[in-house]
Amino acid sequence: MGAGSIFLWELLGATVLILLGTGVVANHVLRKTNGNAGGPLFINIEWVFAVFAGASVAAPSGAHLNPAITISLAVADRTEWADVPVYLVAQLLGGVLGALLCRAAYKLRFDDHPEPGGTLGIFATAPQIADRFWNVVTEAVGTFVLVAFVLFSPVFRTTEEGVQNFGNSALGYAGVAFVVLVIGASLGGPTGYAINPARDLGPRVAYAFLMPIRGKGTAQWGYSWVPVVGPIAGGVLAALLFLAYPAA
Repeated sequence: MGAGSIFLWELLGATVLILLGTGVVANHVLRKTNGNAGGPLFINIEWVFAVFAGASVAAPSGAHLNPAITISLAVADRTEWADVPVYLVAQLLGGVLGALLCRAAYKLRFDDHPEPGGTLGIFATAPQIADRFWNVVTEAVGTFVLVAFVLFSPVFRTTEEGVQNFGNSALGYAGVAFVVLVIGASLGGPTGYAINPARDLGPRVAYAFLMPIRGKGTAQWGYSWVPVVGPIAGGVLAALLFLAYPAA
């Protein structure tokens, strides 16, 4: 697949992912919505379907949607390094565009929100306890689980004896979505589980520079590197483990 096609499908998929993902948080946080105060489970489940929808749209490009996935697949020799910049730019721009579309959909609710200074959390993650080292560890552990599932899950195949071995990957993108759900429910508490640099950085950039939300807070750039470094580190560790012990 050419660079232009990769860019297009990754851009579309990342846009859908971030639009639906940030949309459910807006639905939960902003008042006068049908989903106000839906709760953490409400948010986690919707993010699962956002992942599934975005990945399904981006299927022609391999549906990376995540710089940690792209870089890890390149380390594991499953993606060409020459294609990595195209994936990363498309994913980041998709994060920006998806966040802007979410803000447009909820424009009146943002105007009505009584605490605009706290709206960054609709678009970007933040730790419950600020400790940069351990925040990075949390993000790295969660992303390690995600990337390990992608790399190690056995693929659908028929054995020499004619027996069909469906493996975990028989579920396709739904399998990845289920893993995201359990990561969010189990490891998402400390940092909000970005586990995807573009998912956090793209919307954070959009919030800081492109959203005219009256009275909005800062973009908290001092934390912004954590959901970039942590996921990439965790993903690369999973890729290195895969290289040392490749799946059968």
